[in-house]
Amino acid sequence: MHRGMLDGNSGLSSEKISHNPWSLRCHKEQLKLMRSESKERKLYKFLLLENVVQHFKFPCVLDLKMGTRQHGDDASEEKAARQTKKCEQSTSAALGVRVCGMQVFQMDSGIYLCRNKYYGRGLSIEGFRQALYQYLHNGVNLRRDLFRPVLSKLRNLVAVVERQASYRFYSSSLLIIYDGMDHARAESHTKHSDTALMDSPQDKPTPDPNPEVDVRMIDFAHSTFKGFRDDPTVHDGPDMGYIFGLGNLINILEEINMENQ
Repeated sequence: MHRGMLDGNSGLSSEKISHNPWSLRCHKEQLKLMRSESKERKLYKFLLLENVVQHFKFPCVLDLKMGTRQHGDDASEEKAARQTKKCEQSTSAALGVRVCGMQVFQMDSGIYLCRNKYYGRGLSIEGFRQALYQYLHNGVNLRRDLFRPVLSKLRNLVAVVERQASYRFYSSSLLIIYDGMDHARAESHTKHSDTALMDSPQDKPTPDPNPEVDVRMIDFAHSTFKGFRDDPTVHDGPDMGYIFGLGNLINILEEINMENQ
C-alpha cells in the first residue's frame, strides 16, 4: 500500500501525495512571513514544540476548536466581532466545539483523508456528527475499540477543567490522536508492504484490546487566569464554554457508539 494523503478540500482528491497539504502550506507561509519581516536579522526566536504523534505509526488526528468564544480579552472590537461571527456561523456557538482539522488513515486505500479548518467551519450539527464518525472510521469499519479510551480521557478532562476557577481557554484546541493500525496490523503491513494482507486465519492479526489514544489541550495564546501577567480581566468560575463543548462532544460520541453496537 502507498502511504499518502488525500486532501478533501483541494484539487488533489485523485492524487496520492506523501504529506499533509494543509500543514505544508501553513509551514511555507510562516517561513515566508518570517523572511519578509526579518531580512536584516541573523538570529530568530523559536518555540520548541513536542511532536505529539511521534509514538504513532499511522497517526490519525482530530483538531477541535473548543469553546463558545474564540477571542481573547485583549482582542480589538473588530477582531472580537469577527471571531464572534465565526462562532455564530459554525458549530462553535451551538455545540461549543468545531472541527479545525483532521487526518484519518484509510485501510482500504492506504492513504490519509485530510480535512482543514474551512471544512470544519461549514459543518452543521449533523455534519459535525458525521465528521466524528468519519474520524473513527478506517475506510473498512468503525473503530469501536476507540470509544472507551477516548470517552474515558474526555470525562477525566471535564473533571479537571471544572475545578479550574478563573481559567479561560479562548481559541485553544483539543487534539484527539490514535494509530490508524493496531500494533499487529502495523507489523503485518510492514512485512507485506507491497502485497495485500493475508486472508488465512493464522495470518489475521488480533486487534489490540487497549489501543493507544492521546488527548491534548493545545494553543494557549489567548488563555488567561487570575494573576496571569497582570491581566486586568479576571473571570469567575470555570470556563463554561469549554465545558459545554466537552459535554456535547462526549454526548455525540456516546450516541455514535450506542448506534453502532
